[in-house]
Amino acid sequence: MAVGVHIIADLYGVDAGLISSADTISPIMESAIKEGNLTEISSQYYQFRPMGASGIALLAESHLSFHTWPEHGLVTLDIYTCGDRSNADRAFNYILNVLQPTSIDYRKVERGSKVEEDVKIDNPQLML
Repeated sequence: MAVGVHIIADLYGVDAGLISSADTISPIMESAIKEGNLTEISSQYYQFRPMGASGIALLAESHLSFHTWPEHGLVTLDIYTCGDRSNADRAFNYILNVLQPTSIDYRKVERGSKVEEDVKIDNPQLML
């Protein structure tokens, strides 16, 4: 049993007009949170000069974050949620439908999958 799912994605070929400004991409992320039935605690968005944006939304379920490179048509995106796994999928699919990347590189990682196991670390130095 995993406690959460983490979608890590690189979206290529995104229209620079959609991702150049925090003012244009933040409403997309806010709508994705609603579409995913996620609970926003707070959010922070940052505008780079001359263009590009980063943002993070702290969710009761974990977080959603992004960074944009409009000059490359690139958005890097993290959606990490616990609870209903389909919520992360709905938020991700909403973002894909709005941004319409020409190419996507992503992985979905189960988080906390060993929560029920008795995990023993014999040599903590090996973990570094």
